Amino acid sequence: MDSELESVCALVRECGLLMRGADTSELLVNAKTGHANFVTDYDKRIQEKLRIGLAKAIPGATFIGEEDASQEYSEKGKFFIVDPIDGTTNFIKGLNASCISVGFVVEGKAELGVVYNPYLDEMFTARRGCGAACNGKRIKVSSEPLENGIVIFGTSPYNEELSEKSFKLAYEYFKRAIDVRRTGSAALDLCSVASGRAELFFELSLSPWDYAAGALIVEEAGGVVTDINGNALSFSGKSSVMARNRIVYPTC
Repeated sequence: MDSELESVCALVRECGLLMRGADTSELLVNAKTGHANFVTDYDKRIQEKLRIGLAKAIPGATFIGEEDASQEYSEKGKFFIVDPIDGTTNFIKGLNASCISVGFVVEGKAELGVVYNPYLDEMFTARRGCGAACNGKRIKVSSEPLENGIVIFGTSPYNEELSEKSFKLAYEYFKRAIDVRRTGSAALDLCSVASGRAELFFELSLSPWDYAAGALIVEEAGGVVTDINGNALSFSGKSSVMARNRIVYPTC
């Protein structure tokens, strides 16, 4: 890894230790707008640690974090797009399926992605044009077709109007694939596609901090990431997301 990526990974690992050491029985939890949308004191603490550390790792970049999305994104300039804890509900419930996601976007293109699961000590990384890795070992997407594949999906719980459509689409994939999965962390789901553990992932509404890092990791692992209609992703606002290998096609 180059020095910038090493610095970001070291910082993210420190934040992961903070998350893993949390006493979930004593969390300060607040509700945000939308169904089942929560924030904890650890989300805020980790985000602030990332804000300070990333400014040192790569100076001059604007910071956009889930828990303080006051900065506006632009196609021009350098941006860190960060989710301090992706899978906050999992974190609150002690399910040990949460991660830290850091994407670095330059002139509208993701250039660096880091997703860290502290519970499994798995550090997924990508640099544009340099491939993707997990704990330093190169990863690539599966070469299995849909009928031999696992489909992971998200339910977009903050957008209840999408619930029925989400489950209908999941059922259609369930009939065509080996099985479907729902984990509660879009960033980890994207990394599952990147590492060949699943063949397809979709969710009908995600925010840029959910996919900025993971989408690049999938692409650098040889996969394809678009919105649900096959269009390129944007980091300017919410979007549907579909990630897959190059054998599986979105037929449902």
